[in-house]
Amino acid sequence: MVFTSFAFLYFLTVVLVGLQVLRTRDLRHLLLLVASCYFYAYWEPIYLLLLLTPSLIDYWCSIRIEDAGEDQIARKRWLLFSLVSNLGLLGYFKYADFFVTNIASLLGVTPISLQILLPVGISFYTFKTLSYTIDVYRREIPACRSLWRYAMFVTYFPELVAGPIVRASVFLPQMTRSLRPSWGRAVTGLQVILLGVTKKLLIADRLAIFVDSIFAQPALYDPLTVTAAVISYAIQIYCDFSGYSDIAIGVSRIIGFDLPENFNMPYRALNMVDFWRRWHITLSQWLRDYLYIPLGGNRGGRINTYRNLMITMLLGGLWHGASWNFVCWGGLHGLALAANHFWTRDWKPLGDRPPIPYFKPLRWLATFTFTCITWVFFRSPDFSVSVVILRKITWLDQSGSGWFYSPLAWILPVVVAAHALGGWAENAASALPRNQRKLRPPAWLRSLYAGNGLRFGVRPHAAAGLYLLLPLPGFWGVFVGVLWLLAIGLFAAIDSKPFIYFQF
Repeated sequence: MVFTSFAFLYFLTVVLVGLQVLRTRDLRHLLLLVASCYFYAYWEPIYLLLLLTPSLIDYWCSIRIEDAGEDQIARKRWLLFSLVSNLGLLGYFKYADFFVTNIASLLGVTPISLQILLPVGISFYTFKTLSYTIDVYRREIPACRSLWRYAMFVTYFPELVAGPIVRASVFLPQMTRSLRPSWGRAVTGLQVILLGVTKKLLIADRLAIFVDSIFAQPALYDPLTVTAAVISYAIQIYCDFSGYSDIAIGVSRIIGFDLPENFNMPYRALNMVDFWRRWHITLSQWLRDYLYIPLGGNRGGRINTYRNLMITMLLGGLWHGASWNFVCWGGLHGLALAANHFWTRDWKPLGDRPPIPYFKPLRWLATFTFTCITWVFFRSPDFSVSVVILRKITWLDQSGSGWFYSPLAWILPVVVAAHALGGWAENAASALPRNQRKLRPPAWLRSLYAGNGLRFGVRPHAAAGLYLLLPLPGFWGVFVGVLWLLAIGLFAAIDSKPFIYFQF
């Protein structure tokens, strides 16, 4: 069930009405559990068993780990059983065809396709359940003894198939809430949902038309067109990924749960370390806490640090898909992170002096350029297409015809303006007192609003990040809201695309 479909709108309406009508918290929990199972089974009912099987295994293993007390051998045995069962299922469904094909190529025989259908969201809920078992093993959280509470944590539908990757330490404590929709939470949640739908339908899906055409046959187009397509894909994938997260966060906020922020304007990053603090935040934190740090992190010298970064990013690339292109993408990011660590920690030619101001735009440009180049490997179907595109954007191949995609004329200014406004909000929020709930806008923006009797504010939220709130009173509020919804409805009916992360 896709967030931007009418089927999901009907589904969500029934869920919210049910939460409002049911009188006890336990009944509302049960409704969410049943609704989440239906949400996942809507795609392919048989794969609901695949979701529930590792969930039951991890529920049982976590209790066994906790009951083992100080018996480290037993604790490790149950943890290993959980890891093998989860990673075994993930490996079979996601990587079996990949490994069979590559082994066949090495042996010089015709590869046999196993025709395995990838269950939607398997990468996300596998990481979620693994983090729970590992946290219990580390004694960071107690084992959940309630099977239906644990099942609700695993199957919770807003973030089930494409994130954010929510940990049990964040989700389970919130189950003490009443989970009855309230007006205040609904207002914020609806605005976040509207933000996500706008990113997806008005930006990502419009750019997909251009990007898909160019990446399908890049040799037919000139360097400027191909370069525009690469930049467009960088915007498309960000608006697609973050759009899904925004909708999930907004829906969950209306229900009563606060999900963690997952994207924080990654294209404002000044280096690759900063990029990964902003891009798919819950995934990068998962890789850091459950892979990079257990490998040794930055302990043991700089060579070991570089090795650990490379292993983490190579596996992170492979997590995205069974393709050497994803491995290459992860490897390039690993090299960039290692280079960043070398420059900032292991070799400081400028000493401790603050950087020269004009270095900041150059650092941003270098980071954004590198990110766009690596997206070529992420998006291309194979290496041959990646090579063609790289030759085009470096002007080594200047052949082909041009194509000016007119929607870029309004999409690029909107994206730049949104990042500028978001940058102001981010900087202002960092200096905001704890007890203050709204930011004052810049004077020039206040003056624009003052003339029209409109209000403006930004509300920071610890769990869900910064979201712009633009309450428009009276006639203008209704007018702008209806106009916006009509635009979204129009674009939803024009070649709407599935969310990109569904393939992972």
